[in-house]
Amino acid sequence: MDSYCAKGCASHMTDPGAVPFTINMGQMSRQNQNFRTALWTGNHLQLTVMCIPFRGEIGLELHPDTDQLIRVEEGQATVRMGKNRDQMTFQRCLGVGDAVLIPCGTWHNIVNTGNRMLKLSSVYAPPQHPRGTVHRTKADAQRDEK
Repeated sequence: MDSYCAKGCASHMTDPGAVPFTINMGQMSRQNQNFRTALWTGNHLQLTVMCIPFRGEIGLELHPDTDQLIRVEEGQATVRMGKNRDQMTFQRCLGVGDAVLIPCGTWHNIVNTGNRMLKLSSVYAPPQHPRGTVHRTKADAQRDEK
């Protein structure tokens, strides 16, 4: 069985797929300059890193069949969640080391409220994006989702 150790830069890494894998998630998140980079995609789980610009946001979204964990690796943010896109009843401030657990079927958005890039790591179960996905910008991600 092959294995893979990620020591390079997230912006230049290739998703090795469902092989044993080790990574320094904080380091890879901080190095990532893309809106979204899939680092590892297994059969039931996916790891991505994200870079949200100053005053930017992930964008309001809902994953009907996917649970998600998002961790702040650098910067500050606000998360809003709710069962209805028009009633986001859950809101919290987030800082480095904070994690958000998002159950499937929950509307959510994370907004960069700091004064620098927001660096996130995100785990989807099951995978949400095709293996090896790289979205350089939010506009690239929105085009792919249509």
